[in-house]
Amino acid sequence: MATETEGQPTQPMLTVDELAARAGITVRTIRFYSTRGLLPPPVIGPRRVGRYGPEHLARLALIEELQQQGMTLSAIERYLEQLPPDLSADDLAIHRALVATWAPDAAEDAGRTELERRLGRELSAEDVDRLVAMEVLARTEETDVFRVDLGLLRLGARLLDVPIAHETILAARTVLVEHTRSAAQELTRLFRDEVWGPYREREGDPEHLAAMKSLSAHMQPLVVQALVTAFQRSLKDELRSAFRDE
Repeated sequence: MATETEGQPTQPMLTVDELAARAGITVRTIRFYSTRGLLPPPVIGPRRVGRYGPEHLARLALIEELQQQGMTLSAIERYLEQLPPDLSADDLAIHRALVATWAPDAAEDAGRTELERRLGRELSAEDVDRLVAMEVLARTEETDVFRVDLGLLRLGARLLDVPIAHETILAARTVLVEHTRSAAQELTRLFRDEVWGPYREREGDPEHLAAMKSLSAHMQPLVVQALVTAFQRSLKDELRSAFRDE
């Protein structure tokens, strides 16, 4: 059994054991999350076997990210209750990316066997080379042990199956990096000149300093969310215009 999103390839449905292996947690944890209402119920298939789709996997990744931010299960439950019930796996991945901007870069070392277990697929030498080129993985001194960018791992694995030339994907990444860096530089300049500058004139005011630190801590996820929203709308408009012209 598989699920299919419009314009996306079919995704295999998973048993609870397969879901646990892909998410890197135990079956007991999955069942606990389900009883707490953090995870939607599975689709019941033949022989009354529950099957889980990409939305379940994406929600588990979001829960893991929220936990890494120090949120309790009760707080996570309240957070998830505020989300629309019909969010796709891609929508949930965006939420996770926004949450991940609150924390330092997350990376860890993993061998190829562990990577394949987490991704639910075998990785060929070419696959590994492509993930390294996308900077999802970085080689280490040990053979088949890689430094993994956890925030990009699942995205990189999905790009392996996209029917677009690898060179095109890398070119698109270059465009995104260059333009987002430019936006970050302009926003930083604006914050420095319009917000931080006036603070320096009031240097020595402890209450104002605390307010500035709080503002700085909360600014990053808000700016990222604004950028994602603006980019989604701009991309939709540009694609609509391009194909209409064709």
